[in-house]
Amino acid sequence: MSKYDPLLRLLQSSRGDVELAFGDIEEVLGFPLPASARRYAAWWSNSGGTHVQSVAWQSAGYRTEGVNLEQETIRFVPEHRGFGEMKQTPLKPDGAQTQPPAAKPGHHPAYGALKGMITILPGVDLTEPSYPDWKKLYDEDH
Repeated sequence: MSKYDPLLRLLQSSRGDVELAFGDIEEVLGFPLPASARRYAAWWSNSGGTHVQSVAWQSAGYRTEGVNLEQETIRFVPEHRGFGEMKQTPLKPDGAQTQPPAAKPGHHPAYGALKGMITILPGVDLTEPSYPDWKKLYDEDH
C-alpha cells in the first residue's frame, strides 16, 4: 500500500483531464507534499521506477502535463496507447502486478499483442516491393 493511493483512487474515478492545485492534492492525500514537489517540475515527471508518486497516477492510466510551479497546479491527462485497446495492468495493493487476462482458447498468447500499434495509410499497397529494383539483384528466372 502506497501513501499516494488516495490520489490513485481519485484519478481512477475520474474521466478525462484532471487539473488540481497542489493544496487539493494534499487534501486528498491527507499530508503535505514534499518541498521538492513545489520546487522542481521533475518531481512530477512520468518516470515511474522508484518514484512512488508517479506510480500512483500511471497505475490509474494518467500522465502529468502542464506543471505550473508558480501557480502550484498540475494537469493529469489520460494515457492513450494505440486506439485505446491497451490498458496498463493494474497494481495490487502491495504493488505487485496482477496477471493479465488469459488468451482466448486456440490463440497464441501473443495474438493481438501489437493491435493498435501500426497504422497503414490509405493508398499504401503492402504487396508492392519495398525496393523497386529488387529484380536486378536476383536472376529473373527464379
